[in-house]
Amino acid sequence: MTSTLPTTKMANAIRALAMDAVQKANSGHPGMPMGMADIAVALWSRHYRHNPANPHWINRDRFILSNGHGSMLHYALLHLSGYALSIEDIKQFRQLHSKTAGHPEVHVTPGVETTTGPLGQGLTNAVGMALAEWLLAAEFNQSGFDVVDHHTYAFVGDGCLMEGISHEACSLAGTLRLSKLIVMYDDNGISIDGRVEGWFKDDTPMRFEAYGWNVIRAVDGHDVDAVDAAIAAAKKSDKPTLICCKSVIGKGAPNLQGGDKVHGAALGDIEVAATRAAMDWPYAPFEIPADVYAAWDAKAQGLQQEGEWDALFRAYGERYPQQAGELLRRMSGELPANFNATVQAYIASCVDKKETIATRKASQNAIQALAPVLPEFLGGSADLTGSNLTNWKECVAVRVDQPGNHINYGVREFGMSAMLNGIALHGGYIPFGATFLTFSDYSRNALRMAALMKLRSIFVFTHDSIGLGEDGPTHQSVEHVSSLRLIPNLDNWRPCDTVESAVAWSHAVTRRHGPSTLIFSRQNLQYQERTAEQITHIHRGGYVLKDAPDAKAILIATGSEVELAVKAADELAKQGVPVRVVSMPSTDVFDRQDAAYKASVLTKGLPRVAVEAGVTDFWYKYVGLDGAVIGIDTFGESAPAGVLFKHFGITVEHVVDAVKKTLG
Repeated sequence: MTSTLPTTKMANAIRALAMDAVQKANSGHPGMPMGMADIAVALWSRHYRHNPANPHWINRDRFILSNGHGSMLHYALLHLSGYALSIEDIKQFRQLHSKTAGHPEVHVTPGVETTTGPLGQGLTNAVGMALAEWLLAAEFNQSGFDVVDHHTYAFVGDGCLMEGISHEACSLAGTLRLSKLIVMYDDNGISIDGRVEGWFKDDTPMRFEAYGWNVIRAVDGHDVDAVDAAIAAAKKSDKPTLICCKSVIGKGAPNLQGGDKVHGAALGDIEVAATRAAMDWPYAPFEIPADVYAAWDAKAQGLQQEGEWDALFRAYGERYPQQAGELLRRMSGELPANFNATVQAYIASCVDKKETIATRKASQNAIQALAPVLPEFLGGSADLTGSNLTNWKECVAVRVDQPGNHINYGVREFGMSAMLNGIALHGGYIPFGATFLTFSDYSRNALRMAALMKLRSIFVFTHDSIGLGEDGPTHQSVEHVSSLRLIPNLDNWRPCDTVESAVAWSHAVTRRHGPSTLIFSRQNLQYQERTAEQITHIHRGGYVLKDAPDAKAILIATGSEVELAVKAADELAKQGVPVRVVSMPSTDVFDRQDAAYKASVLTKGLPRVAVEAGVTDFWYKYVGLDGAVIGIDTFGESAPAGVLFKHFGITVEHVVDAVKKTLG
């Protein structure tokens, strides 16, 4: 957009809205929006390609506010430029059910690309988005038809760069030379505890140069023309760019600017009045003059930019109809028409083969079966590809000079997981990444964010229990499965064999509005016989695997312990104690079933015993106080798996004894 209005007045509109909204809510962070206002003017008025009337335009630039506590900066930009975010919405900042939550939330506020707040994750999401843009462009663009061609911009603060995840993500971004990624660093030297020089003296420009980034140093963050020139230079680089903007936090507040007091609290009535005078802003709270709205309005330009792209895409579709249709399908998130048939055929092949293999291998087999009909698969592993088995025969490793569909993330579990979220948010791919289950702790907050944002991110975790054996307690997951089950909207699957593994993958792929974890064994697990009807019930999370006409009790198990429960049921039958065996690969999915179905699986009045090689507390929700749980409430040991299962009492004999004791 072009405007004759002074850029200072455009920036002051942001400052005024930020301080007014925080003051009204008596809660929030005015310092960053006021300090980054000029940087925002340079980016949003001179470079940012977007259409406020269509926040989901495929080829829009992506803007990420990684320092999400400064959310009023983003809300002000969205409101002023013409998104469906009214001044009344701004007035409802941080209020229940408003579009202007304390931190930006995707799917809540139009124009917000990701939910930010946990520092460093927005930056890492941005790396994932830039990676998705590069890979899609390499796959779909043709000579003269750059239908995928946009930038990813991220605003970050000192806190984002202190977080370890920033090292993980930015190192990989530099290695892959993600040149469409431009990061604006708000170098104001202040955090909540005060001046950061006491705990953050990194040579940040040198650090990013070591990553392989293009670094533009010492830009005056309050000189719009200087920031504009830096962005223009960044767009010409063949590397990702960090623009280091020196700024004053709380710029405009005459008595508080430059200090920590303006970081995370309302300015107060006296300072708000002083700020209005200092900025020469003689308007009432939340009043924006018409000339400011006109200068910021991006609707006409956005409509023109999207219209030009639409014309290009129509020509592209005429020349390359198959590619055009495929790009639209993938960006919409719709699965190929033959996906369900492929899944059913693969499950049938599992039934025919009856393989006794590790479920991590069963997972790889499922990936191999699905990948030919899912070109949107984008797999990877955190330096454990040969153990996690997330590669497939036709996959191509992503390298700086080689776009592909399998990413070696390196030992960066947290970075990998947040990048998966960025890829999922960008669209065009169904991303999955893997590590050992015990290292899910490293990536836990990214899993939580995926669940909060309802993303189709797939997290693969192998080596799921003491069954991994000799690596010992540091690598043996005991509490992790139960802990992951506590995260709302995260579907966790721990399948017992090849068929359940196939269903778990199918569920994760078809689940469009929420992430999944797929949890697999290192050791071989026995194939379980089922009827066709039983197979149809697996997708309900829990089902009757083995029944007896006059069952006296119910055994509930997951993963490697299902085989154990079946053997215990056989032994109990020999002793005249018929029992039902329930396989529950996903407690999360089972809990969402209707009451009638759950009652048909877990019949009331029958005593219950649960068995899982992990902590026991979780399972009492199913067995009740009168039931029993066989598990492990200590850390593991280093020994062969078979020895460990005996040592910890995860045995047929122990299950049989527990059932008898429960029956009295």
